[in-house]
Amino acid sequence: MEENAKYVCDVCGYVYDPEVGDPDNGIAPGTPFEELPFNWTCPLCGVDKSQFSKK
Repeated sequence: MEENAKYVCDVCGYVYDPEVGDPDNGIAPGTPFEELPFNWTCPLCGVDKSQFSKK
């Protein structure tokens, strides 16, 4: 598993970087994409994790 892999939103282009996390939504830096909560959504456009592709 590549813990530092970045994921990009297929809808709006937002990039989830595990090293940064998503602190505005309670996701700590260092959280791999695979460990994001099931109900986490793109902070820009609101789509779910299934709409992200590994970069």
